[in-house]
Amino acid sequence: MLQQASVTGLLRTLLIILLIYYGLKILSRLFAPLLLKYIARKAEERFGGQFGQFQQKTQQDTRKKEGEVTIDKMPNTKTSNKDVGEYVDYEEID
Repeated sequence: MLQQASVTGLLRTLLIILLIYYGLKILSRLFAPLLLKYIARKAEERFGGQFGQFQQKTQQDTRKKEGEVTIDKMPNTKTSNKDVGEYVDYEEID
């Protein structure tokens, strides 16, 4: 037996969909500013913490005696792949 949708059932479904749509629209307008403030505050804390770490590092660097030389560099680890072929180091000539 084939059932047909009644007009009242269709109108009720459309009304529920519209109420949900407008309800979410109103709630988003109320809570969006609060959510954005929360996100901005968290980002500020994160960036502030990174800046504080950078500032502490620069203060530690400035505490060194004047004229003292420090060289910070990565250790020289050369890895070569023998399957690739011969590696030729070159310098540009101006």
